[in-house]
Amino acid sequence: MDYVENQMADQASRDLGASALITPLNFILLSAVLYTCYALLRPAPPPVLPRDAPATVFRTYTPRTLLPFSGKDDTPVYLAVRGRIFDVSRGRNFYGPGGPYSNFAGRDASRGLACGSFDEDMLTEDLDGPLDKLEGLDSGQLEALQGWEERFLEKYEVVGRLMSVDDYEATQKA
Repeated sequence: MDYVENQMADQASRDLGASALITPLNFILLSAVLYTCYALLRPAPPPVLPRDAPATVFRTYTPRTLLPFSGKDDTPVYLAVRGRIFDVSRGRNFYGPGGPYSNFAGRDASRGLACGSFDEDMLTEDLDGPLDKLEGLDSGQLEALQGWEERFLEKYEVVGRLMSVDDYEATQKA
């Protein structure tokens, strides 16, 4: 009988050991270990590269065709300096609607920047007439304008050139 009792005791202890291993805590620990192994060994997702901004086509503008690019209704904000059109949309807080330089948006800002003036009389009134030749500016004003132009060249993209209506029409006929 001792043998049978020993066999039963051994079987009971084995059953007890197996049931001691299968506990909710051990199941949670095993799950955590398996998930950690999976997380360490799984392949990394391919890197997502940032998209380039859509290409801007270099165009020729007249004062009238430049005017709509004032930032209103989520349009780009362009301004001209010495015949170059700059896309200053990244500086919308300054050049867009409500910004301190908003009167230059969609316009030739050359004279106003040179003179440090935001007055309307610094802007071209006749949109179909000749461009401002910047006559009457002194050397200090021309130097200030050059500084602005260099700043724009460093910071913003040139998207076109400004021409008078007469010059534009002449190039279209040729």
